Amino acid sequence: MIAFYKNTDIGIEMINEPVNGCWINVVDPTNEEITQLEGLGVPRDYITYPLDLDERARTERENGDLLIILRVPWFQGKGADVPYISIPLGIIMNSKCLLTVCRYDHPILQEFASGRARSLSTGKRNRFVLRVMLNTANLYLNYLRTINKVVDGLEDQLQLSTRNKEVLELLKYQKSLTYFTTALKTNELMLERLQRSQLFKQYPEDEDLLEDVITENQQAIEMNNIAGNNLSSTMGAFASIISNNLNGVMKFLASITIILSLPTMIASFYGMNVVLPFQEHPSAFVFVALAAILICVSATLMFLKRDWL
Repeated sequence: MIAFYKNTDIGIEMINEPVNGCWINVVDPTNEEITQLEGLGVPRDYITYPLDLDERARTERENGDLLIILRVPWFQGKGADVPYISIPLGIIMNSKCLLTVCRYDHPILQEFASGRARSLSTGKRNRFVLRVMLNTANLYLNYLRTINKVVDGLEDQLQLSTRNKEVLELLKYQKSLTYFTTALKTNELMLERLQRSQLFKQYPEDEDLLEDVITENQQAIEMNNIAGNNLSSTMGAFASIISNNLNGVMKFLASITIILSLPTMIASFYGMNVVLPFQEHPSAFVFVALAAILICVSATLMFLKRDWL
């Protein structure tokens, strides 16, 4: 899919064809669409690189065209094996326009296309790129906060759990944090390289915005590291808790089995065809029942005293 956007008096609007200073949003393009973009002077490799989900964050320049690949967070859904991953987002800058290339229709690009982003201009390409980077760092922080809330909820369930379901859920989010760690570190290296270049030093506002992007990205890295360390220690602790909970259940069932077997054993003795005490007494059944109850109560009190029940 290819969509063209341009600033007007009322904000960003979609246009029918590319013009100077426009933003071209490319989502999972077909071969025909890639050929169409090549007609605008965009190198084919610059379009295909961001479509590779394993592409790392980096910058590349060729014949005056600049390619910036950024790793952005992507939510696959709670039912996925890994709910949160990172995917590459390509930003291509040339003398005429700015392009964004991504395999999926990302929420950051959706927000820009809808016009909800304030003070956004397609003509100010450097500022546009920095806004994409800043929104990416903020989205990482939002997803990390969501992961922390989900993990807190799973921890409450784990305290009384005897199953592996909650531990497996924690493992899914631990994988997400691993993806985030790799993506944030590669983004950091890419941002440091951009800071050393002269690309964003033409205007003081752009340079300050780049500093904000780097700060937010570092905050996301620190928050991700803290969440990862806490999750690793939590999984180890709660694996032991689940084992202890299961041992408690087995101990309880074993105690109940022993207590219930005592009256059965007494009744079995008095069911034998041999001479037994009080067998001729008219209240023999009452004596046997009272003895069975007394033994069961005594056994129950002993198990409670030893914390076996």
